[in-house]
Amino acid sequence: MKSNWYLSTLICALFLLSGSCKEKSVYEHAFQNPELSIEERVEDLINQLTIEEKVSQMMNATPAIERLGIPEYDWWNEALHGVARAGRATVFPQAIALAATFDDEAMFETFTMVSDEARAKYNDYQQKKEYERYKGLTFWTPNINIFRDPRWGRGMETYGEDPYLTSRMGVACVKGLQGDDPKYLKSYACAKHYAVHSGPEWNRHSFDVSVSPRDLYTTYLPAFEVLVKEGNVQEVMCAYNRLDGQPCCGNNQLLVDILRNTWDYQNIVVSDCGAIDDFWKKDERTPRHETHPDRESASVAAVRTGTDVECGSSYASLLDAVKNGMITEEELNVSLRRLFTGRMRLGMFDPAEKVPFSNIPYSVVENEEHMAKALEMARKSMVLLKNEGNTLPISKDIRKIAVIGPNANDSIMQWANYNGFPTHTVTILEGIKAKLPVDVEVIYEKGCDHIGDVVHRDKADTTGAPVDFIATAGKVKDADIIIYVGGLSPRLEGEEMPVQLDGFRKGDRTKIELPEVQSNMLKALKLTGKPVVFVVCTGSALALTNEQGDADAILNAWYSGQNGGTAVADILFGDYNPSGKLPVTFYKSTEQLPDYEDYNMKGRTYRYMTEEPLYPFGYGLSYTDFAFGDATLSATEIAKDENVKISIPVENKGKTDGDEVVQIYIKNPNDPQAPIKALKAFERVSVKTGSKEIIELMLEPETFYSFNDEKQIMEVRAGKYQILYGNSSADKDLKTIEVTIKD
Repeated sequence: MKSNWYLSTLICALFLLSGSCKEKSVYEHAFQNPELSIEERVEDLINQLTIEEKVSQMMNATPAIERLGIPEYDWWNEALHGVARAGRATVFPQAIALAATFDDEAMFETFTMVSDEARAKYNDYQQKKEYERYKGLTFWTPNINIFRDPRWGRGMETYGEDPYLTSRMGVACVKGLQGDDPKYLKSYACAKHYAVHSGPEWNRHSFDVSVSPRDLYTTYLPAFEVLVKEGNVQEVMCAYNRLDGQPCCGNNQLLVDILRNTWDYQNIVVSDCGAIDDFWKKDERTPRHETHPDRESASVAAVRTGTDVECGSSYASLLDAVKNGMITEEELNVSLRRLFTGRMRLGMFDPAEKVPFSNIPYSVVENEEHMAKALEMARKSMVLLKNEGNTLPISKDIRKIAVIGPNANDSIMQWANYNGFPTHTVTILEGIKAKLPVDVEVIYEKGCDHIGDVVHRDKADTTGAPVDFIATAGKVKDADIIIYVGGLSPRLEGEEMPVQLDGFRKGDRTKIELPEVQSNMLKALKLTGKPVVFVVCTGSALALTNEQGDADAILNAWYSGQNGGTAVADILFGDYNPSGKLPVTFYKSTEQLPDYEDYNMKGRTYRYMTEEPLYPFGYGLSYTDFAFGDATLSATEIAKDENVKISIPVENKGKTDGDEVVQIYIKNPNDPQAPIKALKAFERVSVKTGSKEIIELMLEPETFYSFNDEKQIMEVRAGKYQILYGNSSADKDLKTIEVTIKD
């Protein structure tokens, strides 16, 4: 094959003067020729590499191979809710907030914009010959782990507790990032963290998870399978923890049996950062798995189970492992083929004029359209939890308003984690001020910090002062309405953080109640007798049982991105009708939660919880009233391999135009261990006041899946199924229609 290429090059060179060949079609090496197949190019490149060079290309920070004209490349980049850690970028709401939109079409549009910015920034870096971390095209996004317990600090990075919602939002993210060009991928998405990974953060390097096959296949794996099979995701990141004794990055069941063999995944597996170190390192401060005696054996095990590229440096030992006969060079080539195929599919070795994304200009970064989308997604994500006596919306004729709380004027809080850096962030205080005429008095007091008995007025205040509830209430008692902006902060919840405070441990929470100082502040504000609106900023569910009586209205605003302040003000003053829905259950108390380290699903999430929650999954109020009519089916009896269409009338009987999210759940009496109910379809719909829309959704056979415990497969069983439809997962919000599946 190589000799044929050299022959064609020679012939082409002989005819250059006659114009039969164009000069730029002559390449020094076959792998540089975009006219050849990727397979041919990859083989040519691998055949030219030394063993030292091969090993060097299997770690995230790959050095240049100057003799072949290959620049250095770092596989590590982030785009959780916008291009991250690489300077200026549009900062969209955090992932958990994006999930609350229940709008996978808008999600796709959002990540198409993210990938536009990614390519624009990459093009700029390439021109400047900047190749270091966060400047590539391989994004370790999305996080599709199941947010099974609200105490997990990284749950904010996910799309919530439901496998179906996670799958739909995840696929939208992947397709937006990777594009639809027939030859080149726009960027790479990565499904992480594979698998059965959701805390605790404090022991993730040593934790050994054990779950039943049923929970594995019905809760923890479905989103990964959908992203592999439907989304064609180009990378999968294996997790830190062990599953049944084997580290995930060297786990035969996960990486070989399921991912490669059953799902036929052909693309790249990347380790989480430092995960291979956990196989072998001994560290008194950070307990690790210690399943392997040294880094050579750890690295060999990871490569043999299909982990192609390591985020870390343990793979440097593969050079000695080859020399010592522990692994063959051809075994490394298996991974190298995937890695170089990836870089070629991104067009990294091709002339810029060949790659359609090379002409995306830097001017798209944080342009007007993208900032408007950030505002749209923030508005759509916010969930109205309570609105007693129509406290909201607030009249703009108000004369005096008080804004209190640790999150009221905190822009960085709104960025969440894994964030980029916007040119400007509209804080909630700024958003409220901008909404009102200049003659309206706006009183601002921080009042308290997120936690503790001392309040720091600003960044320059290093010592702080004792929290004075009475004094704060006294300053705002003459206001017509009080807006308290509190909740949590990404400085308290997140990834493996050095935080050890009451209720918080290394990024996780140990209890889900609102910190006591904030609860007491709300009580003091309520005693003024003025209406109190609680704007909650959080990445996870809070047990707001105690606060229910101290707030007349509660708006969950999440970590809302650079235009979050405008979005909050739009909702508070009625310029936008709230429409977000909870992608997680809000429990009444920590006592309602099973043990944090128990990964079995019994009692967890709306799918298996038998107690009544504070606010159910899928819940969210509106300023208008929607009514669901009686649904009809295209057939009341179907075969196991047939689809059935459901048509649902949705009427807006209120006085305000608005969006509603139609949710369809399945109750499966044919599988005694199936979830109580499970989301299987949804659609966000806009309905004008006084109007009715008919929502039609197709339910495919997998909608009615049961798990076969003996064969460990999903299957459709004959019998009657209840199709539940409405605007939340609560029984009182759902209507029922039945369908029979024939044997």
